[in-house]
Amino acid sequence: MKIDNFNFAGKKAIVRVDFNVPLDENGNITDDTRIRGALPTLKKILEDGGSLIIMSHMGKPKGKVNPKFSLGQIKDAVAAALGRDVKFGPDCADAAEAAANLKPGEVLLLENLRFYPEEEGKPVGIDKEDPAYAAAKDEMKKRQKDFAKKLASYADVYVNDAFGTAHRKHASTAVIADYFDADSKMLGYLMEKEVTAVDNILSDIKRPFTAIMGGSKVSTKIGIIENLMDKVDNLILCGGMTYTFAKAMGGHIGQSICEDDKLQLALDIMAKAKAKGVNLVLGTDCVAGDAFSNDANTQVVSVMEIPDGWEGMDAGPETRKLFADAIKGAKTILWNGPAGVFEFDNFTAGSRAIAEAIVEATDNGAFSLVGGGDSVACVNKFGLADQVSYVSTGGGALLEAIEGKILPGIAAIKG
Repeated sequence: MKIDNFNFAGKKAIVRVDFNVPLDENGNITDDTRIRGALPTLKKILEDGGSLIIMSHMGKPKGKVNPKFSLGQIKDAVAAALGRDVKFGPDCADAAEAAANLKPGEVLLLENLRFYPEEEGKPVGIDKEDPAYAAAKDEMKKRQKDFAKKLASYADVYVNDAFGTAHRKHASTAVIADYFDADSKMLGYLMEKEVTAVDNILSDIKRPFTAIMGGSKVSTKIGIIENLMDKVDNLILCGGMTYTFAKAMGGHIGQSICEDDKLQLALDIMAKAKAKGVNLVLGTDCVAGDAFSNDANTQVVSVMEIPDGWEGMDAGPETRKLFADAIKGAKTILWNGPAGVFEFDNFTAGSRAIAEAIVEATDNGAFSLVGGGDSVACVNKFGLADQVSYVSTGGGALLEAIEGKILPGIAAIKG
């Protein structure tokens, strides 16, 4: 069922959102992007004349009640965003009466789902190596089903609008869907947009397709890199992993970050790209610093000849041009991971060059998807988020989707 085609009049809808928003030490929200992202779905339900039950996790309380992670802290912010009063259910597993009493147009926000270990479905306080772990896991799976059934009992309709947790088989993201028929469960608007964006990248490719993979480690991106090898025309590998490749090719990388146990993997990736006709773009020069600090002394050097005591901190001018050239002619672009230590203002030039090239290509008709926390932080820092096609809210979920994995939260609804 598509949310646009559903009339929520007289229905109670329970909606899984991702309100895991950052808070300061006084419990004030420092970035309300996730709340704003869910508004189209929540407002559609209310405007149709439905009543709304909102559920989410916050932080990692590990199955225990922890006031630091209480969703009560954001109740007023949610009410302000929706423009109406929001009731609070202080125990998500004991909210049947509050849900039953909801009138059309009313809103109930449930307490943090992860205050219950059943939400994540992992045994607590027992090691995986313990002989009793298998039995404990089976018992927890039964409890997870009961927990999901309880949540489902509050409502007539289930809507999943939490792409950021779609890769988890949790009670509220996947198991709960079993208790609703096909016409009473659906993806929210945010989820639909995310799924469409990923489909554009993986299924509806306009060529040339350029993917930019950054970050410090090859090992964390290997699944994505291998899946993309069969899809992309240009693959830019940047950020900290640059120096693993440089060392694998016999370079001297000074104090730069490097995965010494992944040197052969780096060579294998280069060979695979060549065999598949993929244009693999690696950094040739870098801005090196004599300390991991914004105030470090810097020099531009070859990535193959970084002096002792110095470390690569950002892409150099020659590399920035190489990256921009591979991006500007593309018609499909995926960016995940920065080109340098962009958190330091003096080492943002590489990431900025990528972002600006993506904006230029987008202006020329390319579809551009920016995803993964650091890349999103980059485009926000540079004020360019509204000049790319789509900025994904899902970090791990996006990466697993790009790896070609089935996301349980989506499969539970779409089959």
